[in-house]
Amino acid sequence: MSFRGVFPYLVSPMDDQGQVKTAVLGDLVEHLIDKGVHGFAPLGSTGEYAYLTHAQRLDVVRAVIAACRGRVPVVAGVAAVATSDAVAQTEAMVQAGADGILAVMDSYFPVSDDGIVEYFTAIAVAARGRPVVIYTNPNFQRTDLNLDVIVRLSHVDNIRYIKDASSNTGRLLSIIERVEGRLEVFAASAHIPVSVMLIGGAGWMAGPACIVPEHSVALYDAATAGAWEHAMDIQRPLWRVSEIFAKYSLAACIKAALELQGFAVGDPLSPQQSLGAEAREEIGSVLKSLGAL
Repeated sequence: MSFRGVFPYLVSPMDDQGQVKTAVLGDLVEHLIDKGVHGFAPLGSTGEYAYLTHAQRLDVVRAVIAACRGRVPVVAGVAAVATSDAVAQTEAMVQAGADGILAVMDSYFPVSDDGIVEYFTAIAVAARGRPVVIYTNPNFQRTDLNLDVIVRLSHVDNIRYIKDASSNTGRLLSIIERVEGRLEVFAASAHIPVSVMLIGGAGWMAGPACIVPEHSVALYDAATAGAWEHAMDIQRPLWRVSEIFAKYSLAACIKAALELQGFAVGDPLSPQQSLGAEAREEIGSVLKSLGAL
């Protein structure tokens, strides 16, 4: 299976009892498929994975898989400090029917390059041939993936993609050159997706696609058609979304935006705080300027 295109990082809507709001999540999945997205990545940063129990994480992924009904691939997030935990999560996601794994490495103590390679390789083995996307976000993670580690991981058969959220497009170009086609690169929220597509990216895995799916798909389509001027015409106003994400907490911002769009996804998970009226008004103004509200 090949992953290309727009993969929204889905939110994780939970009720007051800590149960997944499956109907709300299903409505959001249906809406996004109708808008043309190419797949989903539940339990990314937007999905607040760090604030969920293992059981809740699995319930979110099962709900997304059930709502998709095989129409688009589901790349389930796996994140842990211990390799054994990451393997157990991966096995559970595979059993649930995930089409691929988005692998994140959390850490407390520093981890050597060999330890990082061992961690992601163990996930790849547990994925049983399913494609693995390695995800590094040095702004939030103690342990980053340097270029040498990425090259080593690119030789693992089913580690086929990377999402690098370092905000450094030059680093992405270095990755593309060093891995010689063994890994494909997905853009992140902090990058300008059209630039990543220009240097050979496979698509865009990010939270903003939840709230501006039509724009995101149109940008991808223009880029793949080589219509770069049109792609930039779409990209420029989209940067307003990245600006409000930088200003406010990511999950709180996206959940507030989805609430404004009619999806009862609720507040960010505690101890995160929901946004106030002024912030919501600003988010609404950005959405209106894009025709997304």
